[in-house]
Amino acid sequence: MAQMILAPAITRWLAEHSGPAPAGSEWRLALSGATLADVLAALFECYPGLRGYVLDERGVLRHHVVLFIDGRALPHSQDFGLALSEASEIYLAQALSGG
Repeated sequence: MAQMILAPAITRWLAEHSGPAPAGSEWRLALSGATLADVLAALFECYPGLRGYVLDERGVLRHHVVLFIDGRALPHSQDFGLALSEASEIYLAQALSGG
């Protein structure tokens, strides 16, 4: 199973919007799926409210969110059909913004 790692900012958001959760620390979740789309679907099945925080109404990654697959940033234009291995690590974080 691929490992989904949720950054502390994401876990804080979950704690505020999805009920009790250990906020402020990274979470590691083992999620099954052959593609990134499959793994994201499994994540959103566990935490439905997270879908609207991560994806916009077109199903595209929001600008304030970044995904890293095995240490490489996923371009916002990337198709979620990207194949994953059992050893893949997906890191979901809130991107820095401001001036």
